Amino acid sequence: MKCPYCKNMEDKVIDSRAVGEGSSIRRRRECLECGKRFTTYEYVERAPLMVIKRDGTRKSFDREKIKVGIIKACEKRPVSMDRIEQIVEEIEREVHKKAAQEIKSTVIGNMVMEKLYALDEVAYVRFASVYRRFKDVSHFMKELKKLIE
Repeated sequence: MKCPYCKNMEDKVIDSRAVGEGSSIRRRRECLECGKRFTTYEYVERAPLMVIKRDGTRKSFDREKIKVGIIKACEKRPVSMDRIEQIVEEIEREVHKKAAQEIKSTVIGNMVMEKLYALDEVAYVRFASVYRRFKDVSHFMKELKKLIE
C-alpha cells in the first residue's frame, strides 16, 4: 500500500477490524519510511451496479459520491467521520439488496435523506436543498415546516 504522505510502498498493519457487518475491513497502517499512520478499507468486489440518473443516463455506482455528499451536508455539524462511514455502508448494503443491476438515483437520494433526517436535521435540510434543487426560499420554507411538524 502506498503511503499517502511520502509515497513509500512499505508499511506495516497496526490494527485490522471488520466494519459494516463484516462486509469490509478497516486497517490502520504505519509507513516504515516516514512513520505516519493512515487508514485503508477493503471491500468485497461486487457485480457492477448502474445508477439511472434523472436525465436517463447511466453511471456506475460510486459510494464515494454518496460519502462526499454526506460530508458536505454535515460540514461544521457534530457528526463524526465514523458515523458518516457507517451511514455510507448502510446505504451501500441497502442499494445492493434492492437492485440486481440498476437503481434510480432518486431511490439512493431518498435513502440518504432518510439517514440524514434521523442523524442531524441541519444536515438533512442542507442535503435536501441541493438534492431537491430548491429554486427559491418558498421551497426551503416548505421543507422546514415539515421538520417543525
